[in-house]
Amino acid sequence: MVNTMNENGTKRKEWVKNAAIVFLIILLLLTFFSNTIQNYSLPEVATQYVESGSITAKIRGMGVVESGDPYNVKIKEVRQVSSVEVKVGDKVEKGQVLCYLTEEDSQELDQAKTELEQKQQALEKAQFNFEKQLLTGSYDVSIMQNAGNTGSVSGYLNQIYTAKSEMEAAQDKVDEWTLVIANIDRQLAFNPYSVDVSKETKAVNEAQAALNAINNDLTGARNWLTSLDAQIEQEKAAISVSSGDASKLANLVSQRLTANQNVINLESRQRAADQTLKNAQAALDAKKGTTDLNNVLNQQKAFAELSLGNAKDFFELKKKAYDELIKNIGDTYALSEASDAIALAQKEVEDAQAKVDKLVTGAMGSEVTAPISGLITAVNVKSGVETPSDGIVFTMQPEGKGYTLSFSVTNQQAQRVSVGDQAELVNAWRYDDIQVTLASIKPDPNNPGQNKLLTFDVTGESVIAGQSLNVSVGQKSANYDMTVPNSAIREDSNGKFILVITSKSSPIGTRYFASRVDVEVLASDDTKSAISGAVESYSYVITTSTKPVEAGKQVRLADN
Repeated sequence: MVNTMNENGTKRKEWVKNAAIVFLIILLLLTFFSNTIQNYSLPEVATQYVESGSITAKIRGMGVVESGDPYNVKIKEVRQVSSVEVKVGDKVEKGQVLCYLTEEDSQELDQAKTELEQKQQALEKAQFNFEKQLLTGSYDVSIMQNAGNTGSVSGYLNQIYTAKSEMEAAQDKVDEWTLVIANIDRQLAFNPYSVDVSKETKAVNEAQAALNAINNDLTGARNWLTSLDAQIEQEKAAISVSSGDASKLANLVSQRLTANQNVINLESRQRAADQTLKNAQAALDAKKGTTDLNNVLNQQKAFAELSLGNAKDFFELKKKAYDELIKNIGDTYALSEASDAIALAQKEVEDAQAKVDKLVTGAMGSEVTAPISGLITAVNVKSGVETPSDGIVFTMQPEGKGYTLSFSVTNQQAQRVSVGDQAELVNAWRYDDIQVTLASIKPDPNNPGQNKLLTFDVTGESVIAGQSLNVSVGQKSANYDMTVPNSAIREDSNGKFILVITSKSSPIGTRYFASRVDVEVLASDDTKSAISGAVESYSYVITTSTKPVEAGKQVRLADN
């Protein structure tokens, strides 16, 4: 029993020991892999030493030499070439034969002759149509005589405008007399044939008698008023010498007021009676006027009907004249148009003949010669083939004229050079007599916002248009204590800087961090930049990274 207890205790100790070992192993594995996982999540950076070196702030490029002022040798005809006597690069003198053409008419002359034949056929057709129209139509002699005379057409037009106006005026007269007859008919329909005017006559007589009585009373009243005025004046004069009677004067004034009011009343009655008489007389005259109105209206109607007939006859006369003018101008225009077609065809025949004559007179021979002395830079013809349609058979570089060369650079590169800089040729031993000078710096048409186009003047005996030259232009080389790749230079609102690698040891290994160092760029070329700043020689500087890197952040070095 004691042995059994000892065995159980020993097994328990072994189990605890094994469990502790497993736990420690797991803890070590987790620690190791967590560090590995963390490392793989960090930005991977490529680095390079900060080292001394030389900076060549030059710009290199290659361009094709072109003629600065090319001269195109052109001919006016399209002809077949029998032989070509020169090649690109040949120097020729003025008057030297460049190629020979076959002895035949040019395409232009053949085409001009064909056009002349077509125009002559068109003229014959126009003449035939005119003669046919004369024979098949029925025209007045005057129209036939005036055929082709544009004045006759315009003359007929003026006559037509006049005749149309006269015809419309005649129609207006017809409409006017038709309206007059209609009005008379309406009056006849409502006119009475007999009239009784006894009542109106009696009313006039009574009104006249009443007016006469009022006039008599008014005359008496006015006379009495005048008499009173005279008496008042006499009494006033008597009173002024103290022999008059004031009471008598007052009585006379009172009578005058009464007499004056009586005159006013009679004048008012007179106006009323006079208006009554006028109204009665108007009524009488109106009835009396309708007694013979029927006869008067019938007489007016007969005159209007006669006038209407005359107006209709006059209208028909003007219409006939208008229709005749319309016919005549149609015939005249048709013949004039046919005649004009002949004149136009004759003019086109004359122009086509003049073109043929000009081409025959100015036709070139079988030789194409150099109009100037210079260098052949392009040959655009071949034996047995027709000359180009644009007429340019050769391109020459005039003797004494310069050449140019161009290539594109970035805006930053263009800032390193100036107009007038002398460029150096790569493999200069092949072109020891060639000089290249920077002539202009302009925006590159293909990328005006990012690039500049450098154009150089090229001179020398061995220069040939079409050859490619490699050139470099800019400052000479200089040595610097610290240089870094251009990709290491960074910039923000605080200026330019680089990121250098710093390290820190830990129980699980060495950790690497990016540290910012502000720098000043002293010079640059296409690959490197010279810098100054608080940087130790042979420090590692970050050139590229798999992720954005910030100063102070941990990074992972790339495996070299």
